[in-house]
Amino acid sequence: MAQKITLSIPDLLHDKLKEWRDSFNFSKMFQEALTDAIQRKEEFQKRFSEDFDVSEIIKRLHQEKMIWEKQFFKSGKNEGIKWARSAHYEDLLYVVNFKDTYELTNDIKFKPYFEQVHDTHELGKYASETAVDHELMFMDGWFFGVTEFWTQIKEQI
Repeated sequence: MAQKITLSIPDLLHDKLKEWRDSFNFSKMFQEALTDAIQRKEEFQKRFSEDFDVSEIIKRLHQEKMIWEKQFFKSGKNEGIKWARSAHYEDLLYVVNFKDTYELTNDIKFKPYFEQVHDTHELGKYASETAVDHELMFMDGWFFGVTEFWTQIKEQI
């Protein structure tokens, strides 16, 4: 048994449809086009489920995530070294002795600096309420850079 459906088409196409109504079997054309589209979609889904090993996809994405996080760590480290080179002695001591790494960004003394860094390095670009890995990696790198700089020079001061 055949079912009837209603389709909407633009006015210009409707005018053309009326003009060529006797030359085509529009119902058959639609059925063939729809059947073809559905078959392609089903074949794609079947191919997708057969061709891809989910564990391999997860492994690849995990590796990409690690590389992505390392890039933010490296960027943070470079920024930390840059900051440490121009920092005042008192500020260096304050930072290297600061206990809560991530709270430094909210410290009244450093908040404007970290807001600028956040914008410059587009750290908000990938942020959401639950996923801030890249920001944490950046800050870990920043502290590592500052600490590494301090370790190199503290005995010479």
